[in-house]
Amino acid sequence: MTASCAVGMMSGTSMDGIDLAMLRTDGENVVERGPAFFVPYEAAFRRRIERALEDAKSIDRREERPGDLAALERDITGRHADALHAFLKSGAGQWGRPDLVGFHGQTVLHRPHLGLTVQLGDGALLASRTGLPVVYDMRAEDMRHGGQGAPLVPAYHAALARSAGLGIAGRLPAVFVNIGGISNITYVPQSGEPLAFDTGPGNALIDQWVQREGGVPFDAGGAIASEGGVVRGVVAAYLDKPFFAKGGPKSLDRNDFTLAEADGMELADGARTLAAVSAEAILKSVEHLPDRPRLWIVCGGGRKNPHIVSDMRALAAEAEVLIAEDVGLDGDATEAEAWAYLAVRSARGLPLTFPGTTGCRAAVSGGVLARP
Repeated sequence: MTASCAVGMMSGTSMDGIDLAMLRTDGENVVERGPAFFVPYEAAFRRRIERALEDAKSIDRREERPGDLAALERDITGRHADALHAFLKSGAGQWGRPDLVGFHGQTVLHRPHLGLTVQLGDGALLASRTGLPVVYDMRAEDMRHGGQGAPLVPAYHAALARSAGLGIAGRLPAVFVNIGGISNITYVPQSGEPLAFDTGPGNALIDQWVQREGGVPFDAGGAIASEGGVVRGVVAAYLDKPFFAKGGPKSLDRNDFTLAEADGMELADGARTLAAVSAEAILKSVEHLPDRPRLWIVCGGGRKNPHIVSDMRALAAEAEVLIAEDVGLDGDATEAEAWAYLAVRSARGLPLTFPGTTGCRAAVSGGVLARP
């Protein structure tokens, strides 16, 4: 099957900006990774998205846009259009004109037990603004088939793991870890379909903590946490929540975990303790896997927090913990790459999700194609 050139665009639960990445892929085994790009959100726009999370709590139907959500959706879509134009002008255009755009949008509500997920992003408007075909709304079809609607990245992780270029195929079973606002894993066995689920809070609680207690948006390089210690009672309180006893598939909304258990700690102790919560929640996922992984590959912004990574290494027993760059990946771009890959799969009617990744009744495709 002929490979397509696709751009993936991802604005994740960390709400820090828009990641873009380009691929050539057939949506199956051919994956040629291209350039990547990032457009940050300024602090005021990030705060606007945070306020929108409160507006979104009143949503009962996916199409509802209470409060500022309708205006914010237009603005988010416009920013994605501007980001794509900048990306193609930056040198990515040398790869040629994209055949397709994979557009995630900004998640403001995720309630899988209600079959409800809301991503702000107008695919038809983006297609009109960019002049390119856009695949969007890739979670809803999975939910209509009984799935959690997340995570969607596992199909791409499995393709990477089994490709010859990264040298992972001989070290299976392996686990890809994406640490964004929420952490999720993809377990790739030696044969068969991947397993995947959200593991718990990633960067979200740390970001909320240092913003509330220290007035900064995130703990850059774990500098704040380096001055603190782990409060074991707080870690235990988080990990004792019912979510961790459930096997996969399972998924989280950004607001499912709060700072309540951390109240009263010093700034540095809180940052260090919440990093430990993120790491231990990830490694606790082994309880729900069929075999112990031989390799963990850490992607997403959380790989830049040395405390999360060091805690994972201390807990991983005989398995090796590597960050994405150690195996030749760009850990900032992997999720955007996945959205490009999924767009091609969607356009070709290939499954995006599987019973072992989201709990859907059968492997299912999804997405809506908007043409300019």
